Amino acid sequence: MDATRRCFLKVAGASALAAGTLPLIEALAAQPKAAPNPKALKAKRWGMVVDMSKCKEGCTDCMAACHAVHNVPSIPDPKREIKWIWQDTFEHVFPGQEDPFLAKNYLGKPFMLLCNHCANPPCVRVCPTKATFKRPEDGIVMMDFHRCIGCRYCMAACPFGARSFNWGDPRLFLKPEKENPAFPTRTKGVVEKCSFCVERLSEGLIPACVEACKKNGALIFGDLEDPNSEVRKILAEKFSIRRKAELGTQPSVYYIV
Repeated sequence: MDATRRCFLKVAGASALAAGTLPLIEALAAQPKAAPNPKALKAKRWGMVVDMSKCKEGCTDCMAACHAVHNVPSIPDPKREIKWIWQDTFEHVFPGQEDPFLAKNYLGKPFMLLCNHCANPPCVRVCPTKATFKRPEDGIVMMDFHRCIGCRYCMAACPFGARSFNWGDPRLFLKPEKENPAFPTRTKGVVEKCSFCVERLSEGLIPACVEACKKNGALIFGDLEDPNSEVRKILAEKFSIRRKAELGTQPSVYYIV
């Protein structure tokens, strides 16, 4: 068979394949897309306010609710622990706050911590697979567990320590009877973090941590771009600080002290 004939057969075969698959592609494109849930909560930029005057020491309801909803494993080894919400003391949370009087009032007091969902997230810039990305519609910084290759560049870039890496299979530390089947469990070699409960927002529900804290009212969630939202009104009335604001990441989590 000469080169001309081989070339002809290749072109003919490719054309036949394309002709056969074209109807399938057109059929898939014609499939109706899922309509957005009319109950979904929307915002231009979601943010959270943590009112430390209402946060009761010793209360961990927000952490328990978050970890239960998102199947976060409880691993006894601190070097391998997975955390979406955790606590740390004032001097570790705000190392740049040098006001001795402010620090004295809160020295040793635990502060609730989570991903800051920064407006300028360094974690997004360094991810080679786009497994971590910022949603353009509401500013939430997300994690795609399927795209994550475990390089941990995002962990190195995050100045808040808000990400955890699964060194082993996290499912081994979950109790089947307590698993939430509505949220995916993770695998070894994947980074994870707080997602501002996007799955709940899409159903018209507030984040699990905020719902669990309704009794104390220490967590307020809302649209930072809406001047009429509860978070904006509180921030306009009370003094607040953000973690490492001098780095320019523009955190979306504020602390009232």
